[in-house]
Parts: sequence; C-alpha cells; structure tokens
Amino acid sequence: MDPEKVEKVLDSHVQTVNDDSLDVSEKEAQRRQDVITATKDEHNLTFLQAMRKYRKAVMWSVIASMSTIMESYDIQIMGGFFAYPSFQKKYGIQLPNGKYSIPAPWQVALKLGPNIGLVIGVFANGWLAEKYGHKRVMIAAHLVLIGTIFATFFAPNPEVLLVGEILCGLPWGIFAAAAPSYAAEIVPMALRGYLTTYVNLCWVMGRLIATGVLKGLIGYTSQWGYRIPFALQWMWPAPLAVIMCFAPDSPWWLVRKGRSEDAQKTLERLLSTSEDDPRSVSETSRQFRAMIEQTIQTEKDLNIGTNYAECFRGTNRRRTEVACICWAGQAVVGFAIQNYITYFFTLAGLSPNDAFKMTLGTFSLAWVGTVSSWFVSARCGRRAMYLTGLSILAPIMWAVGLADFAPSTSALRWAQSSLLLVWFAVYGISLGPVPYAVATEVSASRLRIKTIAMARNSTYFIQILNIVVAPYMLNPQNGNLKGKAALPAAFMSTCLLVWAFFRLPETRGRTFEELDLLFAQKTSC
Repeated sequence: MDPEKVEKVLDSHVQTVNDDSLDVSEKEAQRRQDVITATKDEHNLTFLQAMRKYRKAVMWSVIASMSTIMESYDIQIMGGFFAYPSFQKKYGIQLPNGKYSIPAPWQVALKLGPNIGLVIGVFANGWLAEKYGHKRVMIAAHLVLIGTIFATFFAPNPEVLLVGEILCGLPWGIFAAAAPSYAAEIVPMALRGYLTTYVNLCWVMGRLIATGVLKGLIGYTSQWGYRIPFALQWMWPAPLAVIMCFAPDSPWWLVRKGRSEDAQKTLERLLSTSEDDPRSVSETSRQFRAMIEQTIQTEKDLNIGTNYAECFRGTNRRRTEVACICWAGQAVVGFAIQNYITYFFTLAGLSPNDAFKMTLGTFSLAWVGTVSSWFVSARCGRRAMYLTGLSILAPIMWAVGLADFAPSTSALRWAQSSLLLVWFAVYGISLGPVPYAVATEVSASRLRIKTIAMARNSTYFIQILNIVVAPYMLNPQNGNLKGKAALPAAFMSTCLLVWAFFRLPETRGRTFEELDLLFAQKTSC
C-alpha cells in the first residue's frame, strides 16, 4: 500500500479525534463526537456492563452459534458408526468369518465427504453472506439441511450415503463461517472474545452429544442403531430456521450495503437500557452506527476491497496469513493423534468400552477448557494464550513420540495416554477457542466474511490431509508408528510456536478501526 496514502488516512483519523479547531458543520461535528464517544465506550465498557446493555445481542449470538453443533455431531457419529454391527451389515461387506466390515476405501471416503462439503460451503458463505447477509443465508442453510438429512437417513447404499454427507457438509460449512463473523459484528468489543469462542464450545457440545448418543445406542442391533443418530439431526435446523427469521441482521453488513438507517434500527433492537448509562438506546445506537461508518470509510480510504483476491493484497496479505495459520494450528498441533486418541487408550490396555468412556472424558476436558478460557482471556491477551498453549502442547507431543522409542510396556502406554489427556485440557483452553477470536478480529471489516472463510478452510484442508494420511501412519499393516505418530505433530507445533512468536499480533482490547490503522502502519508484534 502507498505510504503516502496511509499517512493521509492516519492524518484524517487524527483530525477526526481532535476536531476542536476545525470549522465544520454542526452535523459533521456531531458525527465526529459520536465516533469519539462510541470508541471510548468500546474501551471503557466492562464485561458485566456489556452483558446488561447488550443482553439481546448475546442471546442472538448464542442462538446463531448453536447451528455449528450439527457439524461436529455428524462427523463424530460417522466415525463411531464404523464399529456399529448394524451399520457394518447395511453398508459393509461380509468377511470369511461371517462378520461384516466397512472397506477401508469407503471409511476414508465417508470421512472425507463431510469435509469436502464443508470446504465448498465455507467458500460459498464468503460470497453469499456478503451479498444477502448472515441472517438470510443461515435461514436458507437450515432449510437445505432439513432436506439433505433425508439422503443420509434413507441411504440404501454407501454411494448415496456419501452423496448425502457431502450435501450436508454444504450448510455446515455456511454455519462454520457465518456464526463467528455474525457474533463478532453484533456484540461490543468487551464481549467479542467470549461470543466468538462460544462457537468452539458449540462444536465441542456436538462431539459430546454424539458420543453420548453412540454410547446409548451401541447395543441396538437393528437398523435403528444408526438411523436414530441420523434422525436426531432434524432436532436442530427446523426450530433454528424459525427463530432466525426474527434475528437482526449484522449492523456492519447493513452499513457496508449503504443501509445506515436500517443499521441504526438493528442496533436499537440489540441494545437495552442500563442503570450504568443514562443515555437513551436511540442515542447510543446513533453513536455506535457513527463508529461503524467511520471504520468502513477508513477501510475504503485504505483501498480495502471486498473480494477474495483482496485478501492477498497489501496489508491484507498479513491479516489473511495470521487468520489462516492461527486457525490451521488447531489441526496441525494434533495431526494424526487428535482424532485417534482412542487408539492410544486401547494400546494402554483398556477395553473398547472403557476407551470409549475415556474419549468422552477428553471431549469433556475440551468443554471445560473452553469455558476456562473465558476467565483466562479476561486477564490475558489472545497472543499470550496462543503462545503459552503451544509452549505446553509441543513438549507433550515430543514426550509422547520420543517415549515410544523405549521398550513397550503397559505403564508406558498409560503414561502416553495420560499425557494426551493433559494435552486435550491445555488445547481446550488455548488453541481450541483462541483462533475463533483472532480470525474475527484480525480481518478488515469489509473482508471479514471472506477472511474467516479462508481461515476456516485452512483447518479443513489440514483435516482432509489428516484423514488420508493418519490411517496409514497408525495402521499395524502400514506404518504402525504407534506413539511415534506424535513426532510430526510435535515438529509442526514447534514450527507454529516460532511463527506465532514473530508474526501473531495482539488483537484483544482494540476496536476494528484501531486494528485497521495498526496493520496499515505495519506495526510489528
């Protein structure tokens, strides 16, 4: 970006803040004062004050984020189905011993299917949400999902089931990208970290629900053993679609579309009166709208566009880099291990049923970790949480991998499994939730939807690679790496730690416009 252009924008910003000596119209003076007041509010608002004042915004953010539960739910049940006798008999082949099994190629295909749909859905959301708004797109996605679930529920063969999984992945991808950006744009800065990371909590809840359902139905030998988990997916989209019809659009999206008056009406719906603030809802909404307009105008002055190509131009290139690598870190740090932790529990001598219970425990730790991250984030920044998490996760993976060079004993396997439980707890409080906040904050407002799409898909690309490679690393007939499979994750975690130290900026406690200006100045970490 032209340094002179940046300098002019910065000078303009200074003039907006210090306008006492300017001869401006009364309307312009009021607008500038509104921007200053709203910006001060963003910095001075405490958590409790924000909860009281924006309680309706919190409610809508929580409801919209619940749509992501279905993504993790289905991915979890599909992996569990491969061990279900009724599912094996329906979609598998008969072995010489009379039992049934899902062929390895179909296992890989059925795991890849949802991820392929997710990638397409996430990219599609980057265009659809910017054109039609989060609300309309999410309602349409819920309605589409109701139909695509029929394909999985009634699938007569694995081919139809695969198509159904890919089709279900399309709306899931929309939810995965839309939920965090919607949350970031309807709540104030004081609540941004909590509501964006709540999306991760919903993802964990989907895993927990799926694990509980699978455990409860594991004794069912009829077709309903696998049909009921598919049918339970209908619980979510219909009511959420109806509720979202009454949800407000993002005020940031409305301003980007030139609908400032509608943006103020939306803000009035999201705000509530508070004993801490004598101002009326109308006045506070007007000031917040002025701040949004100022931020959007600043980005226009910085020549920040709205298409995918813009994500790789000028200072946006670094913002895209931060969002993508930060979010990809979720899949990198546990590569080949994170989704196969039950394997290590069985190596430690646990029965399959006990290993299943331990898996449920790991997801419970992830849930507790995400909730705990809210308390940690109140005192620590995103950068500190990310770096601290990596500083613990990397050594654990090194320990698990290097320990496998010692003689194999039951005690060693138990030690490795215990270390992985600690790993999940640390992951749940750091790299699990933090990328949701970083990606929504580091992106420019005019590119937020598309930057989040790029970042979210960076995780899915790693997951797709993981699905293809991990079985060959762990399978006794192939790599049979056992604990050594943790070494690639350990190496990549170390590399990610070095990158984060030099490249990951702190985004906590800064308004979107302040972040725009910091990136325009190419401020270092």
